[in-house]
Amino acid sequence: MPIDINILLNIVLGLIMFGLGLSLTKEDFKHLFDQPRALSIGLASQMLLLPFLAWIIAKQSGLGAEMQVGIMILSVCPGGITSNLVSYYVKGNVALAISLTVCNALLSLFTIPFLVNLFLQHFMHSGKMIELPFWKTMFDIFIVTVMPAMLGMLTRHQFGKHAVKTEKYLNIILPLLLLMVFAFKFTAGSEKGGTAMSGNDLRDLSAWMIALNIASMIAGYLVGILGRLSFKNRITIAVEVGLHNTALALLIAGDKLGIPAMEKPALVYALYSFVITFLVAWALMKLDPTVKKETNA
Repeated sequence: MPIDINILLNIVLGLIMFGLGLSLTKEDFKHLFDQPRALSIGLASQMLLLPFLAWIIAKQSGLGAEMQVGIMILSVCPGGITSNLVSYYVKGNVALAISLTVCNALLSLFTIPFLVNLFLQHFMHSGKMIELPFWKTMFDIFIVTVMPAMLGMLTRHQFGKHAVKTEKYLNIILPLLLLMVFAFKFTAGSEKGGTAMSGNDLRDLSAWMIALNIASMIAGYLVGILGRLSFKNRITIAVEVGLHNTALALLIAGDKLGIPAMEKPALVYALYSFVITFLVAWALMKLDPTVKKETNA
């Protein structure tokens, strides 16, 4: 009997979070609250500003209610290893990126079940009651995100250099596994755990998902300017609100709610977001007149 694609998605997401745990050190937690203003602004951007922008885009998109909910689910999923990696390459504050990832992952245990139910009530008017069980969802998210990350940290503490070597292999294997899952979700029919993404779906969603990616990054960067943060912190916040754990969004929409249409925004977002985030970060570096001053200081 072939493996259920949602079971595979759970496994891959757990391994991704295990890899995140392998990358964490004691120093990361010592630095967790070293920059309280930057951390607070970053969390507010991720948890308040981003869902607000997603709500505007969902309302303006003219898409079906299920896809609109899918956009909102994507907006409340935290960043992950990818956002930390991008922050490193665009000369951001990696310590802040890791702090935001850890804090948001913990907060999402509570915020995702609560907010997703609000989104369902607001957008779904079919008369059919769709609800995400709060405590069960919180427990399930804990099992596939927080617990594997804790196991990764424990593994690194116990095995040191061997764990770091394992992390290098996971950084190659996991993206390939995730790509395989995404490809299946794109092409397979809903009866097999896919979304049966059509050309029309891709066309209808692409512009809105690109707009969300760009708008969220620019908004996060501008909030950093208003908060008088350094360039490193501004660009880090921009990246953190621009990249999401799309695997978690797929898990919520597909596995927990069982509505393939809600998975489609996350799939299309994943298709563009990595490249767009790099391009927007590069543009912000070139256009911001304070960057050279801070670099030379």
